[in-house]
Amino acid sequence: MSTYFDYAATCPIDEEALEAYVKASSEFYGNTRSLHDPGTKAEVLLSHCRKTLANLLGVNKEGIYFTSGGTESNLLAMEGLMKAGKGNHLITSAAEHSSVINSAKKLEADGYEISWVPLTMEGTIDVRELENLMRENTVLVCIQHVNSDIGTIQPIRRIRKVCDEWGALLHSDCVQSFGKVDLNSITPYLDSFSLSSHKVYGPKGVGALYINPSVSFQPLLPNGTHESGVRAGTINTPGIAAFTTAAAKSIRELHKRQSKIESLKREFLTALKDIRNHITVVCESVNSVPIIGLCMHGLEGHWVMLEANRHGYAFSTGSACQVRSEGSPSILEAVGISGEEAKSFIRLSFSHEQTSADIQGLVECLKEIVSSYSVLSS
Repeated sequence: MSTYFDYAATCPIDEEALEAYVKASSEFYGNTRSLHDPGTKAEVLLSHCRKTLANLLGVNKEGIYFTSGGTESNLLAMEGLMKAGKGNHLITSAAEHSSVINSAKKLEADGYEISWVPLTMEGTIDVRELENLMRENTVLVCIQHVNSDIGTIQPIRRIRKVCDEWGALLHSDCVQSFGKVDLNSITPYLDSFSLSSHKVYGPKGVGALYINPSVSFQPLLPNGTHESGVRAGTINTPGIAAFTTAAAKSIRELHKRQSKIESLKREFLTALKDIRNHITVVCESVNSVPIIGLCMHGLEGHWVMLEANRHGYAFSTGSACQVRSEGSPSILEAVGISGEEAKSFIRLSFSHEQTSADIQGLVECLKEIVSSYSVLSS
């Protein structure tokens, strides 16, 4: 059995969330739009979940729409908000999740103008360049809160200030930050944001989109009957119940989990000291985001991943949705890492449930891989 270090890709479902899923599946099985008693019962549960999630986030429940996950949430937000605006200009970055990048390219094919704001060498949006890109016809700025490959946190408040100066809307992909950092500190500054259940130990195939009720927008598909017409398709009530349960638990235990993650990351980086000359930590910082990106000098990241897997340790070479065909996440080029060096990239993502023994075992595994390569190449 592998020791898992790929929690940024997906998490196992929490036991409480699983219990909620099973209970909702057996007792709240009605279609929420049906007018009979089973449908009404399911609708009551759905309304409770919407209110609970809104309270966790400090937002109006009227702006919460349940979706199939972060990808759909990003698509619905970008399509709806761009078509609601008076202009035709969107600004985003090349370091975004692939769902945002692909949605931007789709909008560009539909005739919208897209600008790509660069990042600083620290992995955060270059706010001065963002200011230079803003126009009178800029409708929307899309910037993720936490990067899924290297874990950098974007300056949402500063970005909001720039948007306000030009009357633009601000959407943020918060899939990697929800349950890891305090989202309530930034939700007042966002017009919309996206969430995903399976990143907070809920089931896959469930997520949420928040769009401020004061923003008037057009749904992607017209005449929908579910989720106030914003999202067509029968609601996944059991999944939403489980998502809400997992989300509530992650917020309830946020400070404890943050402290554990920071401790694990600090221990990991300290234990690497013997091989630090063989490794570059990309945009190193010890915060509560459970992601660390490494470049393994002279090694192919995919080879390191497979070797570690052979030794019982599972991690990735970047976001499962983001990695390009040549195998390097797009943010690496944005922070100045060359194409050749980017091929050596691996991503490690941690869990509050891990132990010191897990960390030490992973470090020993990486040391053995580096040592084996040194022997083979000498």
